[in-house]
Amino acid sequence: MAKVKENYSKSVENIITSNIPIVHLEETISNIENSISKKKFDTIDYIYVIDDDQKLVGVFSIKELFLNSKDKKAKEIIKTNLVKAYSNSTQEQVAILALKNNLKAIPIVDKDNKLLGIISSDSILEILHLENVEDFLRSVGIYGSVKETLEGTPFFLAKIRTPWLVIGLIGGLFAALVIEFFEKPLKSHFILASFIPLMVYIADAVGAQTQTIFIRNIIFEEKVKIFSYLLKEIKTGLMISLILSSLLFLISVFLFKADFLIGLIAGVSLLLTVIMAMLIGTIIPWLLNKFKKDPAIGSGPFATIIRDILTLIIYFVVISLMFKLF
Repeated sequence: MAKVKENYSKSVENIITSNIPIVHLEETISNIENSISKKKFDTIDYIYVIDDDQKLVGVFSIKELFLNSKDKKAKEIIKTNLVKAYSNSTQEQVAILALKNNLKAIPIVDKDNKLLGIISSDSILEILHLENVEDFLRSVGIYGSVKETLEGTPFFLAKIRTPWLVIGLIGGLFAALVIEFFEKPLKSHFILASFIPLMVYIADAVGAQTQTIFIRNIIFEEKVKIFSYLLKEIKTGLMISLILSSLLFLISVFLFKADFLIGLIAGVSLLLTVIMAMLIGTIIPWLLNKFKKDPAIGSGPFATIIRDILTLIIYFVVISLMFKLF
């Protein structure tokens, strides 16, 4: 059985299973049954039908073989609305194709539509497993071979885990400079400092939700219309941000006994922060995908650092403007 390569962004050529039941258009059910019973195949979920030029023309399930009369020909029972992939397709693309169409296997053809073999259900499951593990690792800034990451030496693990943490450290220092720059309003209204963790948390939570949904949209849809998608996200963001900011305003004023201006600052800041987080969560993965990079990279520390810094800038700009206006 073909073994899935760890880098499932590679083409499927090396994991094609070619020992499968293949029949011709004019063969009868009786002949097909007889032929299949004499051979041992790697998988027998589907029977693939080719023409005289070895081109794939249809498929039918093993169940259909026993539901039809023996004198019928393959061409009479095949499904010609084929779901197939090409030899240069990536392993991930093929696995997603199987999921979208609820198929146990995907036939692979060359540029002339000649059948090369299939990607079996076992390979599809392994690809999906590796994808989930790799996406999880990338979400915390670890980029490397899944096997080496899980089984690597301390030196190797330190080497692959440190870079994004260093970038996070630099981002944190920059955030500290932002806070220091706006030190004056924080000193005079200390309650404003207590809202900083909340703003950062909401930005990261909303951003993570947005990124996850958008990345899955990129994977499952051949082409995402970014402007219509952004418009939908902005509308969603407005609804979410209005709910959250209104709640924060009311809680600040009535529960924490903050004055009206402090509550207004907190509410407006949160509203703008949520919209920003949703835009960042959509635009960064879209740009990465546009430049043929894995959009999952955008769900890691890179996007988190950007969101955190922008959250602080939004918060302190709102504070400064509000104090000037009121």
